[in-house]
Amino acid sequence: MKKIIALAALTALVSMVDVAAAADVVGNPKAAENKIAMCIGCHGIPGYKATFPEVYAVPMLGGQNAKYLENALNAYKKGDRKHPTMHGIAASLTDQDIADLAAYYSQQK
Repeated sequence: MKKIIALAALTALVSMVDVAAAADVVGNPKAAENKIAMCIGCHGIPGYKATFPEVYAVPMLGGQNAKYLENALNAYKKGDRKHPTMHGIAASLTDQDIADLAAYYSQQK
């Protein structure tokens, strides 16, 4: 029983550290300028349509709320949102990358 309580306490402590670390991440729109190349291939196309694997509409990122963009990228990263291309891209992003991209696109018109 003591081992279970100790394990639960350790798990709680680790998740508190993860939350604190994520709370410390502040987006830097200037830093995102070197990271947007992977986004503009679809989200920068006039008419916001991409053609792989089929023609589909893609959302306009410019002017979106930064928190919304962060949540969306994290959901793709975890697999909660289903799109293979976005999952692959989001899985490669750090928390700082996500915050930077969200800050950059939230300032666009």
